Amino acid sequence: GYTDIFSREICRLAAENPKIVAVTAAMPDGTGLKRFSKEYPDRFFDVGIAEGCAVSMAAGMAKQGLKPVAAIYSSFLQRAYDMLIHDTSLQRLHLVLGVDRAGIVGNDGDTHNGCFDISYLSSVPYMRILCPASFAELRAMLRKAVLELSGPVALRYPRGGEGAYQDCHPEPVTVLREGNDLTILTYGIVINDVLQAADLLAQQGISVEVVKLAQVAPLELAPVLASLHKTGRLLAVEDVCAAN
Repeated sequence: GYTDIFSREICRLAAENPKIVAVTAAMPDGTGLKRFSKEYPDRFFDVGIAEGCAVSMAAGMAKQGLKPVAAIYSSFLQRAYDMLIHDTSLQRLHLVLGVDRAGIVGNDGDTHNGCFDISYLSSVPYMRILCPASFAELRAMLRKAVLELSGPVALRYPRGGEGAYQDCHPEPVTVLREGNDLTILTYGIVINDVLQAADLLAQQGISVEVVKLAQVAPLELAPVLASLHKTGRLLAVEDVCAAN
């Protein structure tokens, strides 16, 4: 699944760059960093069940010139909100967050559903949020996040495997399907449901334009607005909590 892809790719990157270190909070198995811990034991750090400490320590490593990658479940990263703001983002330090279990997690249970990270990470200053929708996009985005980007970067990926969409469009905004009647905007693996819905609507004579976000924040509005002006209708689809 996505966690396995993350595990293999971070080891690959570490072989290329000795400054890459990995941090987790008592979840080396769940986040896939156990492989990293065996291949690079001197560059792996497990702080125990203390997500705030994981983020603040990783920020200190970034301050000293290392390239830290902190892999933490979405639902547990909430505990580090203060450190994300004060220790990391306000100093614009380059910390890459592997936000595992983003979205609905199924058998992991309600407490593990990653339905809040888009909301709280979007409020963190200078935070960039990347949302791969396929294994290929996860590989491409992780490489870019670690080796090319600056500042804080959150890379959110789901539990489990990929769906029918297996292409690679890591650019911030991509129009995957042209249409005239309605724009459907989404990100991550929800793209699989949206493409299926577009096919069903096409059978009813409704032409849907599908726009996929690989970068949720900061949002590049121009392509989205261009599609909205074209179709006149916009529907955003995401797996988050409903507001009552």
